[in-house]
Amino acid sequence: MIQGFADGLIVPAAALAFLGWLVPRILSLIFPEGVRALLLLALTSFVALLALSMAAFIGLYVLRGVPFSELFYAGPMDGLFHFLRLGLASTLLWAPLMILSIAGLPKHWVKETW
Repeated sequence: MIQGFADGLIVPAAALAFLGWLVPRILSLIFPEGVRALLLLALTSFVALLALSMAAFIGLYVLRGVPFSELFYAGPMDGLFHFLRLGLASTLLWAPLMILSIAGLPKHWVKETW
């Protein structure tokens, strides 16, 4: 029961949503303050979360018993595009929280003003 719940829908969806909030916050520690840096942070967060989502789907497939070599059996590009589509579909889960997280960053700026 617990195994089905963990790799089912609820836990992975909640984890991706949480990462949507967490990744921009962690990256804000590296990026400088400012509007241009904030836009670059948003782009970097999007790419990082897309890669994390793709990796999460690969992990879910492997947890369900699909051998890793079978995931890319049709070819590396076909497998990559399949997981890219799944990662883009998961933006419905993490993108709203990513946007809210990024929008809240300027209120913590010390050197720059919005």
